[in-house]
Amino acid sequence: MALSSGTSFDEKNKYFIVEENKTDKASILETLEQNHIITNTTVFSFIASSLNIWGKIKPGKYEVKNSQSLLNIARMLKNNHQAQINLVINKVRTKEELAKLIGKNFSSDSSTVMKFISSNDSLNAYHVDTNTAFTIIIPDTYTFYWNTSLRNIFNKLYSVNVSFWEKNDRIKKTETTGLTQQQVYILSSIVEEETNIAEDKGLIASVYMNRLNKNMLLQACPTIKYAMKDFALTRIYEKYLTNPSPYNTYRNKGLPPGPICTPSPKTIDIVLNAPKTDYLFFVATSDFSGHSHFSNNFAEHSQYAKEYQKALDIEMSKKKENEK
Repeated sequence: MALSSGTSFDEKNKYFIVEENKTDKASILETLEQNHIITNTTVFSFIASSLNIWGKIKPGKYEVKNSQSLLNIARMLKNNHQAQINLVINKVRTKEELAKLIGKNFSSDSSTVMKFISSNDSLNAYHVDTNTAFTIIIPDTYTFYWNTSLRNIFNKLYSVNVSFWEKNDRIKKTETTGLTQQQVYILSSIVEEETNIAEDKGLIASVYMNRLNKNMLLQACPTIKYAMKDFALTRIYEKYLTNPSPYNTYRNKGLPPGPICTPSPKTIDIVLNAPKTDYLFFVATSDFSGHSHFSNNFAEHSQYAKEYQKALDIEMSKKKENEK
């Protein structure tokens, strides 16, 4: 234990939070003691007073490293050197999931985040609504301070989004698809949920684009999972297809009103560069490799679909037997 350094913990580092209404001397000393940050509050109080930090400390989240001296800790507080917090966004499917992610890492709690992203008044500045809010989110790692306001967090997300579309001819490529940027994002979210096989994503995107051009139902299984808010479904049964949700693409023509997840930048680029095909159907191959078989006619598609369903029935029977 690094007693001689002034810190009282064995970990590589520790964080503590200075709340908005607890920036006074007594509250700071209590916070440091309760979080087992320093070894001696009396000595720290003397050092802090000599640096005249009381009354100057700002609310926020601070990082203390093992072996850090009391003098350096006092200077950190005086100079408002707050810890930088990473907001890591990968695949996010629901508003509740995003609210939990932000609420866990920042001063705004999840209910405040939910209120923000569920209000068109909050979202108007980003040219989105409560359905399309996720279209401004490009999965990445974003760095903020713990008490960064929700407005500033979303301002950064929006700024990165604008920059993303301006690069690599993405705006020009979007125009050639006949879709808007939001529609490309929504389509990419469906492709993202369809497969993890990169080489199949472009072909799947071509199928959906062809269906859109022919005014056909998309009939995308991931939209059923989203409509039911059950992402663990491994099989879509007929009874699920009557779900009244506007996200059910078995009942509603065109793209759903918003994305069903935050697609990776790579998937968005795959969709923008999707090959021109005459495919209208696809189904997973019966070897469960993750690949799909693509067809331009229903008869061929039906044949491969039956093969997959048969293989799936056998696989599920095996699982039931093993569970006994």
